Amino acid sequence: MKVALIGATGFVGKHLQQELLRRGHEVTALVRKSGNVSTDSLLKFELADAYSADSIAQAVRNQDAVLSAFNPGWNDPSLFDNFTRGNDSIVRGVEMSGVRRYIVIGGAGSLFVAPGVQLVDTEAFKTHVPANIVPGAVAARNALSTLRDNTALDWTFVSPPAMLEEGERTGVYRLGRDDLLMDGDKPAGISVADLAVAVVDELEQPVHIRQRFTAARVA
Repeated sequence: MKVALIGATGFVGKHLQQELLRRGHEVTALVRKSGNVSTDSLLKFELADAYSADSIAQAVRNQDAVLSAFNPGWNDPSLFDNFTRGNDSIVRGVEMSGVRRYIVIGGAGSLFVAPGVQLVDTEAFKTHVPANIVPGAVAARNALSTLRDNTALDWTFVSPPAMLEEGERTGVYRLGRDDLLMDGDKPAGISVADLAVAVVDELEQPVHIRQRFTAARVA
């Protein structure tokens, strides 16, 4: 497939890029500055502004799918506002481009830990997660809520498990939907490489159209 990737240099995005190229997909990585050079014939770079729907639309037009791992940066003092503004622009831009398949990497904060209770609203989350990350988690929760009403795109929202870390690519994982996956009495985790495997599997064989899913290592 021809896949546009937003946030390709980020924590998740770099693994998505590697996994896509590993499977032979043509990747167009959207970047903010010129000067990026690729030695891989399947990878090219395209200038785009995540905060401009017109820019996104032009950059992703004629692609088969768009994958977004957009994040303005956890230390951005205006994280909530910029996350929301960028996410909204990206969604509008993809809609304008005519590309229908859209997969976005969100956060774990919107996963449910009990009926009607999302992780981001728990005292444990507020206590153990650095304060600078919380606004991004709330913004990602809002992004999912907005997407649920979107019928223009064949979207999928991916929530990592509570524990996401560098590690081995095993190619094995288990899936969930809207609830936080657990490993016994502890929140489950996954390597970011295996999360990328789950995302590209969904791209190649769609199961969660207009749905959210989560993934974790096999307990």
